[in-house]
Amino acid sequence: MRNFLPPGSALFLVLVASVAMARERIPSVRSVYVRNSEWETANQLFVTRDVTTVLRFQQSCTEAGTKMLGWEGRFEPVQCAGKRVLVEPIQKLEPEDRFLLVVRLADGTEVPFTVSGSSWKEGEWPDQQVNVFLKPDDPDALRNQLEESKARERELWEQLRVESFTGSSENHTLAALLTQGAVRFTPFVFRKAWIFKNEDSNIQASVLTDGKEKVAVLFRVTNKASSNPWRLMDARLFVLPPGFQPPLFVGEARPFALRTDKKVIPPGETGFVAVVADKSVFDPPRGPSNLTLGIFRHDGMLAAHVTLDRRLFKK
Repeated sequence: MRNFLPPGSALFLVLVASVAMARERIPSVRSVYVRNSEWETANQLFVTRDVTTVLRFQQSCTEAGTKMLGWEGRFEPVQCAGKRVLVEPIQKLEPEDRFLLVVRLADGTEVPFTVSGSSWKEGEWPDQQVNVFLKPDDPDALRNQLEESKARERELWEQLRVESFTGSSENHTLAALLTQGAVRFTPFVFRKAWIFKNEDSNIQASVLTDGKEKVAVLFRVTNKASSNPWRLMDARLFVLPPGFQPPLFVGEARPFALRTDKKVIPPGETGFVAVVADKSVFDPPRGPSNLTLGIFRHDGMLAAHVTLDRRLFKK
């Protein structure tokens, strides 16, 4: 076997590794910008049991003036630590639960919050840190808003890359049926499966074909994490060069259709990712080849991969 990679592949691998390291374990941090006219309106704070949520201000808070109504037996005592306020529930809270928290700052300003139980609905995820800016036009606040804008732009580009595979073709329809457990309404039959046991998830990857024109892979993802959701960042299908072993995501990319049944898989729950491709993906311009398919979780790490052998279509 020749010991070299296709042109440009080394750079590709370095870039993938760098992205994965940069995204690993990104904390749930958001910012709240409060103007003078809004101080009487309570901002929402989402918390979860046995996890400390930190409110970070631009000035120190006062222990005596910072209070939460009805916290006894549900929360640890609210603590002021310099410019930070620490909130930690000791019981499970529901999204409909409401507790009023008032933070008094060193200059006498009182900032109200409504504390609620978190969920995995969009906009209700647990807060790990909330940065509170009472003067949104100050330089620190403006810099923070610029950084958030850049982060949202990167997230939108990632979402666009995934959604570029989620159109409305026949293959997309078949993939959607697979994610809903409706295999009987498709032409596919089961061929083989792999099981991947990761730190945060268990994944079963099942390969199916119609025997003639199409191949599908259904990933059953169970989130084992205690508090973090599981999200799909990307899926990639590449030609596997002769003599190389998977997982190898370099070289020529091949087209496919993708569908998921959930944008986010909450802790303890299961979701599905389905990929459908035509038989022609096994016949790139350089000649018939096997393929490698991988799915990547939200931090850029490879979660599962399968090798697709063109002999799947042989009788």
